[in-house]
Amino acid sequence: MTRPDSDKRRVQMMDIARLAGVSASTVSRALNGSALINPETRQRITELARSLNYSINVGAKNLRLGENRTIGVVIPFDRKTRQHVSDPFFLGMLGSLADALTDHGYDLLLSRVDSEHLDDLAGLYDTGRARGIVVIGQWGHHDQLNALAVRQVPFVVWGAQLPRQLYCSVGTDNFSGGRMATEHLLSLGRRHIAFMGDVAFPEAEQRFEGYLQAHRDRGLTPDPALRIVAPFTAAEAQQAMREFLARGVGIDGLFAASDLIAMNAMGVLLAQGLEVPRDVSVVGYDDIEAASHCHPSLTTVRQPIELAGTEMVDCLLRLTAGERPEPRILAATLQVRGSTRAQ
Repeated sequence: MTRPDSDKRRVQMMDIARLAGVSASTVSRALNGSALINPETRQRITELARSLNYSINVGAKNLRLGENRTIGVVIPFDRKTRQHVSDPFFLGMLGSLADALTDHGYDLLLSRVDSEHLDDLAGLYDTGRARGIVVIGQWGHHDQLNALAVRQVPFVVWGAQLPRQLYCSVGTDNFSGGRMATEHLLSLGRRHIAFMGDVAFPEAEQRFEGYLQAHRDRGLTPDPALRIVAPFTAAEAQQAMREFLARGVGIDGLFAASDLIAMNAMGVLLAQGLEVPRDVSVVGYDDIEAASHCHPSLTTVRQPIELAGTEMVDCLLRLTAGERPEPRILAATLQVRGSTRAQ
């Protein structure tokens, strides 16, 4: 099978980097005449490029001249969960980013990269197709993102702020959000509160830590049997809830790591004859548009998605201008609706 020209260029650039003992971004800068690369290195890289019949693409040239007006937006693809771009959270984030980029006169280039190989996203920058990159989620690969930051690939991540972080992230305070959601359920007198999500993902892990802290604040220890592992996908969330209920573990509250998980769990609860909120009070996380329209409407921790795009684009443009923006944590708020209100 013949590779597209863009793939050939990317592979050749990596070959040049390997032979020259430098990063792909150094190769890109050298081939575009950057003064940041010393003349000897630039000449060595240029000669290697000629030997491989490598030609500089127009996008890379425009990037050097500061004329590239395209920002890459990467939604990593997890082969296990196969979370689709049509996920309501992704769509909301894309809309927010598109509006923010339009305000600054930039185009949006949507791309998917295998979550196990996040370093591949550097190709968008190395080939000049994008001036910078926004990544939606860390996907449990904090180390790969740190490595990209060391290579000076300009990117910003929507996600959790983590220890020893070398890149800029924008996200909500997941710990406080999880604590807030659980405190709300506890204040309603719920004492058998399940947590539903996959703590392999940093944001879900921090929400779970908030869930635990809210219990500790009241001198309580949640039963480990109340933890339900579920990815951020509809069918898997439904199956996880069905399997949990089949074990006969009683619950009177549920905190889900996302609205999509919460709404699908509510559907299973109702199908099993449990009324929400009379029998089980439910809280989600995100406040996607559908959360206020489902029945009952979903109580949730609201992430300010409309502000997220503006903040990420601002951080990225500062980064491409040579600044080092600090990670930003946005405030989350609790939206109380029908899934926890007394009827």
